[in-house]
Amino acid sequence: MIDDDLDQMGPIDYIVVEFPGNKMTGEGFPILLDLVDKGIIRILDLVFVTKDLDGSVRSVTISDLDGDGKLDLAVFEGASSGLLGEEDVEDAGTVLEAGSSAGILVFENVWAGPFASALRRGGGRLVASGRIPVQALLASVEAAESADTAV
Repeated sequence: MIDDDLDQMGPIDYIVVEFPGNKMTGEGFPILLDLVDKGIIRILDLVFVTKDLDGSVRSVTISDLDGDGKLDLAVFEGASSGLLGEEDVEDAGTVLEAGSSAGILVFENVWAGPFASALRRGGGRLVASGRIPVQALLASVEAAESADTAV
């Protein structure tokens, strides 16, 4: 049964989102919940970390983040598949600025599950994957526009 469940899964991604100065507004959380509710993604792990001014990195429980009464993060409590370990938290900490916090999100792209399953049944296998950062896309568009105006 587990093999069938795994065969139906979509690609798994992770993101690390830094909040400089530990300033998290929570504006993205309703959108994240909407993606889950619509079946577009499934949250496998969600871990919050903080990097102290001395450079030490530690996990922060969701209840620690929810002390001000402004963000209702209780819905994310227990979002853990066990994929993320302490080493992953430490690795994420290497890209954070001191005095910042971050959310580490591991999610399944549920929308792609049927497509990925069909490819696997058809003998296909994923051999490369990547992501183009928005900043790179913007730089490319600007370069193309500059080249058009130079001609």
